[in-house]
This record gives sequence, structure tokens and C-alpha cells, in this order.
Amino acid sequence: MSDAAETKTPALQLKGIVKTFPGVRALDDVTFDVRAGEVHALLGENGAGKSTLMKVLAGMYQPDEGTIEIEGKPVTMRTPLEAKRRGVVLIHQELSLAEEMTVAENIYLGELPRRSLGRVDWKTLFAKSEEILKRLNCGFGPKDRVGALSIANQQMVEIARALTVDAKVVIFDEPTASLTDAEKVVLFEIINDLKARGVGIVYISHRMDEIFTLADRISVLRDGGYRGTLVAGDTTEDEVIQLMIGRSLDLSRRQHAEVKTGDVALKVEGLSCGKLFQDVSFELREGEVLGFYGLVGAGRTEIAETLFGLRRPTAGTIEIDGKETSIHSPADAIAKGISLVPESRKEQGLVLGMNCRDNITLPQVGDLTSGPFVSDGAEIAIFDQYRDTLKIKTPSWRQAVGNLSGGNQQKIVIGKWLAMHPRILIVDEPTRGIDVGSKSEIHDLIRELARSGYAVIVISSEMPEVLHVSDRILAMYHGRVMRRFTAEEVTEDSLVAAISGIEQEQVA
Repeated sequence: MSDAAETKTPALQLKGIVKTFPGVRALDDVTFDVRAGEVHALLGENGAGKSTLMKVLAGMYQPDEGTIEIEGKPVTMRTPLEAKRRGVVLIHQELSLAEEMTVAENIYLGELPRRSLGRVDWKTLFAKSEEILKRLNCGFGPKDRVGALSIANQQMVEIARALTVDAKVVIFDEPTASLTDAEKVVLFEIINDLKARGVGIVYISHRMDEIFTLADRISVLRDGGYRGTLVAGDTTEDEVIQLMIGRSLDLSRRQHAEVKTGDVALKVEGLSCGKLFQDVSFELREGEVLGFYGLVGAGRTEIAETLFGLRRPTAGTIEIDGKETSIHSPADAIAKGISLVPESRKEQGLVLGMNCRDNITLPQVGDLTSGPFVSDGAEIAIFDQYRDTLKIKTPSWRQAVGNLSGGNQQKIVIGKWLAMHPRILIVDEPTRGIDVGSKSEIHDLIRELARSGYAVIVISSEMPEVLHVSDRILAMYHGRVMRRFTAEEVTEDSLVAAISGIEQEQVA
């Protein structure tokens, strides 16, 4: 923490904040502050109120009770633009970009430099944007269309927005969810640079390694209430988790007991899909979890999409229960007992404007009819079952999925596909954006599904996760399987070597 962080008056302080939505008290008398030149992490389970508190701070929501002070002076921020002008910038967890506009237009959206008669000063706009992009080491230019960028690069555009003002406080809400390891390094450098210049940083993340790398202090919310603040250097991960969820968790690598597997449910031989992946072969048995691990671009998600009928293979064969088959569409895959929990819940897994019940029953709505009508009772029974199993936090089934926290949205997607009772379940990034308590529950659920006879593929970019849940692991690099590991023989070093292309198994 810099010397500036020790000043008596916080850069920003919230006192007694209360925010209520229909059916839920999202924030209950919450007090929080951030000092100049510090990183203050805000943690809590999904639905604890973190994002709501930050939206109050950023002018997106108005508190029902309580006050906001900037450098000791009470302020009211009615809009995000007003908050930004006061030096408070929120970098959203979910992207909020205009995809058809250029990078530069998005960076300065609402504050485009003007010439006479209100005309946009394009030369100044592009020059100022180019300067910011160079500072972020971005590999794209200010004139590029945002919709043509990768998700990771779009996240960098969100971050670039924060650098357009003389910020007093910058809020990062799950900023690394879509970033590669190299981009994370750049982000951490930016955060440390902002901190050194006396900017207060609020950092929200479920990734404990990031929290303990960056944070000076850690505050915890639970069920909409403030639970305490810890000095990062004087606490432990277990102590933080206990404050978050009221109990401790065993986050160590799973001790793999002997796994009782059944017949081969899925066999893939020499599967290829153009340049995306080549010559992929593996078997998946009933009762086991097969992990796919690799860097961004390794081809893991593309394999899942091919097995689910979203992509057409250019070579190779797929066998289900010993019979060669062709999968031409997702409907075809579902009929053959394959379900896919996709990587991106918002774009691929949910209809955000629909309620929770209808999202969970969507794939099977045709089977839930009573005469010419859909049976409300049958739908509600399915929703109730998976709400209880997955501990989904929502006031009722009528709540629009778009109003749920990211973790609860992910649980809705998982519940939707479990409700189809697949034999083969593919889960791509099962715990992205999910808190440690819910993450542990989903890991336990995956293991329980395997024990009950499901054949499960887990694709993850988190090494602890893939080590914790998998019976076997396929390490991928540039579209190829480099090595196959059993749970007993794999080590972190050998896994890193394989996904980096350094080490490849020797095939006789």
C-alpha cells in the first residue's frame, strides 16, 4: 500500500447503504471505503450484494438509505456519467459495449471530443484512443469495430474506458473472466500503476490467487450484509472463506479413490475440424470425469461444440455405446443423450428476458404438455427440484434470469441440462464467475453425477479445478492432445509442460 493509502479521509466511503428490490433486500446497512493508493478487494458468494453495491457506487442504482462520500464530501450520483465525472469508474463484469461502433467511439462513448458546430473531432478521438491502447499493449487499433474483436479484447476496451478520466476510484468487477494469462499480466501492471498514482482500486473476484496477489485489504459481504474487513497480509484463504460462507471448505486436491467405471459411452477416433483441432482421440466411460485442459485457442471448446453438433468435423469418427454415429445438430446430440453446458452463459446458455422456470425447462417444453397447453405444474416441479439441488438463489421462478447474479445464472444453465437426464454431459468452464462456496458445490455435483453413472467431460482453464474433479486429463496444445494423464500420475509441472507444447507423450 502506498503512503497515500494511509490518509485519514478515504478516497470514497459508503455508509449505511440499503437497497431493496421486489422480494429481496439486496443490501442491508452496508459500510465500505477505499483509500487512495490501495487495492481493496470485495468478496462474497453470488447474490451477496457485491455487484449491487458497486452499481450504487457507480450511479447505476440509487440507494434507498445511506450516503456516499468522495474525499469526505457527501455526493449524489444519479447516472454513471455523473459518477465518472466525479472520478468513479466501474469496469463491468458483463460487457457493455456498442459492437457496431469503433474501439475509439466505445472508449469515449458519451464524451466524444467535439469541434465547432458539435462535429466529432475524429483526429483527436483516434489519437487519444491510440495512446490508451498502446499503454494497454493491445493488439488492435482505435478504428477496429468492437464486434469483430475477441471477448478478451472487448474486455480490454472496457478497461481502456477507465483510463480516459482522472479517476479517483476504479472498480474492477471480475475483470479477468475472459482474459488470457498474458492479458492478466498486463491488467495487473495497469492496476499497480493506478495504485502508484494514488488511485483507489476496488477489486471484485472469485479467484483467491488474484485477491492475495493484488489486495491490501479484503472486505466481505454475506446475504447483503457487511461481515468484516481483513488485512490481506495478515489473513489466510481459509479465514476469508469462513467469513464469506460461514464455514470452511476443503479446497485441496481431491484424493482419488478407486473409480468404478462402466462401459465406454463415447469413443472418438482421429477427430478433426479444419485448423481448430486435429487427430483427437479418446474414450469416455460411464462413471468417470474426463478433464480437458489447455490454454486459450487449444481447441477444447471446439471439440465440445463438434460433439454437440454445432460444428461439422472434417475427419474422424464418433461412437456412442459402441456404434458409430453422425451428429448433425444440437437436437441430434440431445436425442443421442449428449448435453452441453456452454462456455458463455449469457450468449449461449440463457434467454435473459425469460423467467427461471422457463429457462430450465426450455429444451423439453414439448414434452411437458397437457393437451394443447404446457403444464405449469410440471414445469414448476422441475424448477423446484433443481433450485433445491443447485441452491439457486432467486425470489421465485418468476424472476427474470437476467436479474440473477452470474453464479446463479450459471446454475440455471447447469440445471437446464441436468433436467434432460443426459448420459454424456459436457461442461465447459463449469464455475466461471462462481464464488468458492458454489464452486465447491458444483464440483461435488460433478463427482456425484459420475458416481451415479453419467459420463462427464469437464473443460476448464483453472488448473486446481481440473485436478480436483477429473479422473483422467487430456492436455491440449494448438488443437492437439499432447498428453493423457491419470489422476494419480499427473503433476502441476507435467501438466503445464504439456499445455505449453514443451512436453509431449512418446507414442510407440
